[in-house]
Amino acid sequence: MNKVIVIIMFFCFNCLYSQLDTLNYLKQFEANKANYIGQPFSQLLNDMTEIQPKTVWSLPIGTKKTISTDSRFKFTLKEYSFYKPITLLIVWAPEIPRDQTEYYEKKNKFYFTNDEKNFYGSKIIKDIIVYRY
Repeated sequence: MNKVIVIIMFFCFNCLYSQLDTLNYLKQFEANKANYIGQPFSQLLNDMTEIQPKTVWSLPIGTKKTISTDSRFKFTLKEYSFYKPITLLIVWAPEIPRDQTEYYEKKNKFYFTNDEKNFYGSKIIKDIIVYRY
C-alpha cells in the first residue's frame, strides 16, 4: 500500500513540475514580447522549440461576434483545456474574421494541427499574454 502512495505522489509531483516548467518557458516569450509584436505568429512558433500548442480557441467575446480579436493556445490535451491550463493568449492585429477561425475549429475540433499552424502562422501579433487561471 505504501508503494502505491509513493508512486501516486511521484506522478502528481511530476505533473505539477512539468506544468510549472511549461509556464516558466512560455513566460520567457511574454517577457520578450517586443521581439514578436508586429511579427507573424510563425516567428514565435519557430522559436518555441521545447513545446507547441495542442489546441487553439478563438471564440468571440462580447458583442464582436463576427471577428476574433484573439486566440488562446493551450498546451494540454483538449479534455484538460477546462481545468486551469497554461494559456498563451495572442491578440491579433488586424483582427481575424470569425468565419475563418470557426472553419478550423469545426474542421479539426480545436486541435492545433498543421492546418492551424499554416493559417495562424501568417497572422500578425499585437500582444502576448501567458497565464494560468
